Amino acid sequence: MNKFKYYFVLLLAGISLVSCNKSDDDDVVVVPLRDYKEQYKADNDSIEKYLKTNYLIVDKVTFDVEIKKIPAGGTQVSIWDQQEYPLEHRDVYNRDINYKVYYLTLNKGVGESPCNTDLVYAAYKGNLLDGTVFDQSYGLGVGFDLYVYKTNPVIDGWGEIFPKFKTGTSTTAADGVITYQNYGAGVMFLPSGLAYFGTPQTGIPTYAPLVFSFKLFELQRLDHDFQVVGGQRTGAPDGVLDYDEDINHDGYNYNLEDKVRFPNMPKELIDDTDGDGIADFMDFDDDGDGYSTRFEITKPEGAPVTGISKYYPFDPLPDNPKTVNTDESETYGIPAFSAAGTPDYTSPGRLRIHVDKDHHSAK
Repeated sequence: MNKFKYYFVLLLAGISLVSCNKSDDDDVVVVPLRDYKEQYKADNDSIEKYLKTNYLIVDKVTFDVEIKKIPAGGTQVSIWDQQEYPLEHRDVYNRDINYKVYYLTLNKGVGESPCNTDLVYAAYKGNLLDGTVFDQSYGLGVGFDLYVYKTNPVIDGWGEIFPKFKTGTSTTAADGVITYQNYGAGVMFLPSGLAYFGTPQTGIPTYAPLVFSFKLFELQRLDHDFQVVGGQRTGAPDGVLDYDEDINHDGYNYNLEDKVRFPNMPKELIDDTDGDGIADFMDFDDDGDGYSTRFEITKPEGAPVTGISKYYPFDPLPDNPKTVNTDESETYGIPAFSAAGTPDYTSPGRLRIHVDKDHHSAK
């Protein structure tokens, strides 16, 4: 399990790996990393060949997956050609490469879709293109933070594909056992540049494309804003969850300051209200008006409020039925203001004060 949490970020494309081999004079042999673009071409060829020479067996109840090679003379329909679960792809920009990442939707799910910076609770199995299974959770859900800047992050490819699926529903038995139904389930086929690339892992060689089957049970929304204090960055959640700071509503937030992964970020992928080069999901002051988002969404004295928080939620909230002794319902969301200055707490699509430079406070 732990190997999925140990993906070391390569800071420079030209960084080198040190081989265990030595030359005759005992000097360490330094092996330069391969070019990402050239490796992607090779990986994509290998993945497409895999899709055309293997077939899929899916348990339609559990969505457990087996992938097998089509034998010589076999009549099985390849993953590439079968139509029960049509092969899809997502275009992914990373390290100045436009990846085409293939995936299958076995079941979409009925709940919410995670953002690529949320935490997911999922079961998984991973294999190499030769069929070797290198890790799995044996059908049990495990928590994974999709945010790739954690100390021990998951691989980039997970955050690109999980948002294409939704969570399921659950029932809890008297003994506390939770059973999930109607969850998202799929298979992703990742080139090495979105996996471990030139850093080998236990059971995974360098430059290995990876295949993951997975089930998305639940998610947890996260908040990743920071501020600079004494020259040091510190976490400073602003009270607006990451998925609500995805202003283009594509399900993805990207760190615009990461010029290794995103040296020429396409405009359509940028979520940056004030254009300061810091994505809204990380920006302590989204609209750049000099007032923090946290200050702007604080409920002022005398304002109409309900609920127990001192901050306005992004949108009005219903009560949480799981907390029977507490009423969290909030009738009012983060307000916008009309030309006359009248607060608007509920209209869908309103320009909320934390992304409106003309208003810094509801007071």
